This record gives sequence, C-alpha cells and structure tokens, in this order.
Amino acid sequence: MNAVKTKKCSSCDTSFSCGDISIENKCWCNDFPPIFSLSEDGDCLCPACFKEACEDKIDAYLETITPEKATQNKAQSLPKTEKLIEGIDYYIENGNYVFKSWFHLKRGSCCGNGCRHCPY
Repeated sequence: MNAVKTKKCSSCDTSFSCGDISIENKCWCNDFPPIFSLSEDGDCLCPACFKEACEDKIDAYLETITPEKATQNKAQSLPKTEKLIEGIDYYIENGNYVFKSWFHLKRGSCCGNGCRHCPY
C-alpha cells in the first residue's frame, strides 16, 4: 500500500506529494543527499525548495573544506544515492557535464584529471 500524502511546503506553500510514490517504496527526497535531520528544518519541503536547501547546506559545508580536509570529509561517509542531481552533483555547460565539488568529495579521492571543481 502506498503511503502518499499531499503536503504543503513549509517554505513556499506549494502542494506536493510526499511519501512512498514509487515501486522502490521510497519518497522522491531519498534521491537527495541525507544531510538533514527531520527536526532541523521543520516539516517537508517541496522538491524545488528541498533542492535549494540542499544546495545551500552543501555550499556552506564546501566553504569549510580545504585540500587537507578533503580526504576526511563527511560526504564520502554518507550513504550513496543512486542518481546524480543537477545543481548538486553537476551542472551542464555548453552541453557538457561539469562535476561539482560535492560529487568529487563523495567519490573520496582525486582522479588526477585536473577537474575544475576538484577539492583535493
């Protein structure tokens, strides 16, 4: 039985579906990095506001990362998500994927290709 709820975003008041909405028995928000606790930000956010909140929290974390701290970072110890998320893991520039620092931190090491956003 699906446990889908219609909720209002606590940030923008938009209605959205929250809960088990897929065959895999998980909510859409499970594709995002698990970087929030339930009590931290109040009630659920809509997909757009949730993505923006994730980007803001990741950007704040990235400001604390130096090459010395990159090898022992929180991102690589988080459970791996199946999907890459545009704006969080990468952006598209002239039709090419450009991986962001968060993506590199999750991987856990430098690939040696001189990536633009390499934190190592």
